[in-house]
Amino acid sequence: MTNQSRRNVFKTILASTAALPAARALGQPAASSSGEPTAMQWARGIEDQRKADLGNGTYINPIIAGDHPDPTILKDGSDYYMTFSSFYSYPGIVIWHSTDLVNWRPVGPALKKPLGTIWALDLCKHDGRYFIYIPAAPDGNTWSIYAIWADRIEGPWSDPVDLKIAGCIDPGHVVGEDGKRYLFVNGIRKIRLTDDGLATDGKLEDAYKPWRYPEDWVVENFAPEGPKLLRHGDWFYLVTAVGGTAGPVTGHMVIAARSKSVHGPWAHCPHNPLVRTTSTAEPWWSRGHATLVEGPAGDWWMVYHGYENGYRTLGRQTLLEPIEWTADGWFRAKGGDLSKPLPKPRGGKAGQNSQPLSDDFTRDRFGVQWSFHDPAPDEMARVQYLKPGLRIQAKGRSPADSAPLTCGVGDRSYQAEVTLVLEGGAEAGLLLFYNHKAFVGVGFTPDTVKTWEYAEEQQWMRAQRATKSVRVRLTNVDNVVTFHYSYDGGKNWLLHGLRMEVSGIHHNVFGGFLSLKVGIYCAGNGAVTLRDFRYRAL
Repeated sequence: MTNQSRRNVFKTILASTAALPAARALGQPAASSSGEPTAMQWARGIEDQRKADLGNGTYINPIIAGDHPDPTILKDGSDYYMTFSSFYSYPGIVIWHSTDLVNWRPVGPALKKPLGTIWALDLCKHDGRYFIYIPAAPDGNTWSIYAIWADRIEGPWSDPVDLKIAGCIDPGHVVGEDGKRYLFVNGIRKIRLTDDGLATDGKLEDAYKPWRYPEDWVVENFAPEGPKLLRHGDWFYLVTAVGGTAGPVTGHMVIAARSKSVHGPWAHCPHNPLVRTTSTAEPWWSRGHATLVEGPAGDWWMVYHGYENGYRTLGRQTLLEPIEWTADGWFRAKGGDLSKPLPKPRGGKAGQNSQPLSDDFTRDRFGVQWSFHDPAPDEMARVQYLKPGLRIQAKGRSPADSAPLTCGVGDRSYQAEVTLVLEGGAEAGLLLFYNHKAFVGVGFTPDTVKTWEYAEEQQWMRAQRATKSVRVRLTNVDNVVTFHYSYDGGKNWLLHGLRMEVSGIHHNVFGGFLSLKVGIYCAGNGAVTLRDFRYRAL
């Protein structure tokens, strides 16, 4: 989309509203805290979503935009598979596929049984079988490591098996020089597994005392986590995150160690830290939690996550950086601050990138696109596909206790709209949703229009309006949100009278490591039928 086309789009959207500051309304790059613009220019893909592959042999990060943190990647022949922390979204653990490390598309969810919040996973393959090791706390208190497995990456995946590794997160699987299987976890500690990978076969023990950064560095905390292991040549390489995954932008970092044995001793990499954000002027903040992976032509890469400067609301996004092996058997990262295009991995074949988010609700897209936030075990019983249309039974009294339906997004600015058809005494609406304590939106009952801001109804904004069917539009322009709604199928739009600024709705304020997602809720008594969801990046 040209700059002029983008201006025309924004003029249309905001014609009936007071103008935003010019640079923001026209979709110009966000300014860093130093005042300098982060002038990154992406290609445009499906629905004008930003796209890493620039089509000229180069790419610009992120390779997967939006909330895709703690990436775990598997090279499986000429195919690559990757998945991420899915937290409270169910169905969860969506697996993505690529053949060139830059263009990615979702395959489907691996986990449908709620286990509470899901943190950093490990995806691996052993003796022809796929495994995902999952840190979870089903009761909300005690963490353990669970395992699921499948004979095909597409599934079906098994039910979770509790390995009973109490109090641990961030598993990393490796096969030792003895042929035995091990999990490394935060700490950095390790435990041996049985040959089938579905039980422990020993005690949890300390494995490595990580490299320490200078005391005067500004970090969140030490937090050794995310151990990922690779056997390359005569060495085992252990790649670890330290410094804390959020908080100060200079905290999170990537360090490495190596050993001839999984049992150590481990030697610190002389180049530590291999990756770290050093300035708030950089386009990517809190960079860390890395895995090494071999490219299609034998070159090497590092996949990790980071927050986008000015857009923590999008969550931690997936980044790809080239590395080089040095003559001393170590490796270095070569991407710098990732503000500029980089050459794509050699030898790969570009496939489909991302997916359309517009949905006519004629097929099941749960897990791939839609997820309930923090659902009960029987949450899917609320759902019925009407072809076309998705009927959702009401639950709770407001967005704060209704387990809303959510859809992740990866663009700085976008527009989403959907038709809501109310049944009975149901209340339904369109949200930007972080968690039950942080959301904004508009809602409709059979006789009232409601406004949600600061996770509370703004009763002074209530308007009396009979509603059975309404089309609702959400426009997010660089974290400034405008709502419109229409009672004639989108022919004429009414401007909602309150604009909302949402740049502060992110982990450093509300915790949870989540992102701000498009959400749809249904509360009260009755149901809502969703029709014709449309998404477009701006």
